[in-house]
Amino acid sequence: MSHTTKYILVTGATGFIGAHVVDNLLRRGLRVRGATRSLAKGKAMIEARPQFQGKLDFVQVDDFEKLGVFADAVKDVDAIIHVASPLTYDTKDNEKELIIPAINGVLSVLEAASTSPSVKRVVVTSSFASVLDADRQAPPYFTYTGEDWNPLTYEESIDPATSAVIAYRGSKKFAELRAWEFVREKKPGFDLVTLCPPMTFGPVVHPVDDVNSLNESNKMLWRIASGEKPLPVARVPFWIDVRDLAQAHAEAVMRPGVGGKRYIPASPERFSYAKAAGIIGSNFDWARNKVAQEVQAIDESHGLDGETAARDLGIEYKSFRATVVDLVTQAASLPSKS
Repeated sequence: MSHTTKYILVTGATGFIGAHVVDNLLRRGLRVRGATRSLAKGKAMIEARPQFQGKLDFVQVDDFEKLGVFADAVKDVDAIIHVASPLTYDTKDNEKELIIPAINGVLSVLEAASTSPSVKRVVVTSSFASVLDADRQAPPYFTYTGEDWNPLTYEESIDPATSAVIAYRGSKKFAELRAWEFVREKKPGFDLVTLCPPMTFGPVVHPVDDVNSLNESNKMLWRIASGEKPLPVARVPFWIDVRDLAQAHAEAVMRPGVGGKRYIPASPERFSYAKAAGIIGSNFDWARNKVAQEVQAIDESHGLDGETAARDLGIEYKSFRATVVDLVTQAASLPSKS
C-alpha cells in the first residue's frame, strides 16, 4: 500500500495528537488534508510550516458527529487517519454527550470513506480505555494485549449514576467496536487499523496560546512543575510519547501488512507523577525547590503489550525523562494567562 499512498486525510488535525500525525506525514513527503472545526487554527498550522507549502490544506467540519459531513473531505485521498473524538468529563447525559457522538463520529468517517474508491485504509485512534478492565486485579500477573476489551456494557455506560470518566471508557469501546462492525458488515474497499494508546505526553506542535491551553495530560505535568501538591495518582502506569504515537499512526497507514489489526502502542517504561516530579526537579533549577517530594509506588502487578506495535510498526519508544524534559522546556517558554 505504501507506494500508492500519497494524500491522507487527518481528522482532528489541529489537536495535540493530530498535529503531530500531520507533521510526521509531511516529513515523509506526503500530502495532507486536515479536517478541523477551526480554519483559523488550520491557517496557523500552514503558516508555521512554510517548508511544506502546497503539501498541507484544511477543510472545516463544524460537527464531526453528523453523517455526510466528510463527503467532500474524503475526495481524492488515499487513506484516512481519524484522530478526532469528543472528550469531556463535564456531562449531564453520558449517552447524548459522550457515547453517541463518539460512535457517530466514527460512522461519519467510515460512511464517507466507503463512497470514495480511492480510500484504501482507515486508521482510527481509539484508546487504552477501550481495552482496560478496571476491575481486573492481580495476582496472577496479566498483560493487556490487542485482544482485550473493556467489559463495560452499553447500559452501564449510559446509566446516570455512572461517572463521566467511566462513560468515556465506554464511548471509546463502542465507537471502536462500531468501526470493526462496519468493516465486517459492509466490506468496503478499505481495510481498518485501530490504535489504543494509553496516557499521552510530550511537546506540542499545534497552535497553543499559553500554558493554560495545553491538553489535559501535558497540563498535569506543568502543574507538577509549578509546585502542585499533593501529586495526582495515575490511574494506570502506562503511557506513550506523542511523537512515537504519531509515528505509529503514519506507519499504520502506510504498511501493507497491518490492515485488520488492533494495536496498543505504549512505552515499556512505566510512569508515576512522582517520577515526573523527580525528573523535573533534577533537570530544571527553577523547579527544584517547587516540585513535590512525594514517593509513589508504580504498579507492577500487570503489563501491557506495546512490543507488538513496536515490532509491526517499527517504533523505538522514547524515555519518560526525554518526554517530560521536552514538554516542560517548551511549556516554560509559553506565556501564562493572567
